[in-house]
Amino acid sequence: MLPASPATAAQPAGKARVMLCDDSTVIRGALARILEADPEIEVVAKVANGQEAVNAIRDAHVDVVVLDIEMPVMDGMTALPLLLRADAGVRVIMASTLTTRGADIALRALRLGAADYIPKPSTIGTASDDSFRRELLEKVKGLARQRRRASLPSAPKTPLALRTAPAFPARLLAVGSSTGGPQALFTLVQGLGRALSVPVVMTQHMPATFTPILAEHLTRIGVMPCAEARDGESLLAGRIYLAPGDKHLLVEGSRSALRARLSEDPPENFCRPSVDPMLRSAAAACEGRVLVAMLTGMGRDGLEGTKRVVEAGGAAVAQDEASSVVWGMPGAIAQAGLCHAVLPLPKIAPRLLEMLKGGRA
Repeated sequence: MLPASPATAAQPAGKARVMLCDDSTVIRGALARILEADPEIEVVAKVANGQEAVNAIRDAHVDVVVLDIEMPVMDGMTALPLLLRADAGVRVIMASTLTTRGADIALRALRLGAADYIPKPSTIGTASDDSFRRELLEKVKGLARQRRRASLPSAPKTPLALRTAPAFPARLLAVGSSTGGPQALFTLVQGLGRALSVPVVMTQHMPATFTPILAEHLTRIGVMPCAEARDGESLLAGRIYLAPGDKHLLVEGSRSALRARLSEDPPENFCRPSVDPMLRSAAAACEGRVLVAMLTGMGRDGLEGTKRVVEAGGAAVAQDEASSVVWGMPGAIAQAGLCHAVLPLPKIAPRLLEMLKGGRA
């Protein structure tokens, strides 16, 4: 057993300090080149297995560990709790293969305290792909900022303009998330409980291999069943419908019933699934009686769709900057004046439940 380390104390401001843990010298080198090309990041340690990572973390003053899952001597799942015990504040990104087994292990790791995951590059060519490079950099920098924010006193913030929530209850809860989203979704779903009076539609930017596994994990940790949405199925109260990877989730219906539609239309905001088409279609199908929850994520996906919902008479709640890995998507709707509440992640579910009962925020 490892005792708690004083490394949880605030680290000085500066570059994000990263440890790479992978048994492949080639992969470690490829990741290091990507990270060190960014002036905001410093790779302070490169190790070949989990035991070396545990031994090194005390003295390395690391913000983020990129941790492979399958390694000799000590694998990533064994190392994860030891790393978190040695430094409770460190953020761990699991590097997972794009397989069903890899997805399941990565999402189990998130439930055990890992901060996020990244699909592991299988070759140097994969590692040099622009989308992989962008995802790795945004997650590393976002998690490093989050760690440092958590250890510093809160600075005064300029108050955001908030709207008054509509008095009538919604027909649908629509959730959007991206970077840092799986962890945020676990917290949200646990907080919502079982007695939800409306269906939940959810878009998380995620590969097709991962979305069915995410749905399984959300079912296990919550009390509402969650599954990938199927084209044409009815949307029932108290159930969660997740956009499948590589398909947009749309909402169709009338005053009496709502249905899911899946679309292979081109990506929006560089994403498929994208939050915007889900929200646009929901606003039309529900005549505006939609409650939006926008969680942590890079970019502005969901801004245009949330605007449609609010203009039609719906309401929106956003995760606050301090609890977000990246305050892109929630920040975009908050700064556009579209929100009825901007809250820390643990307070979002209670507020949504209040608003779904028709209470004003």
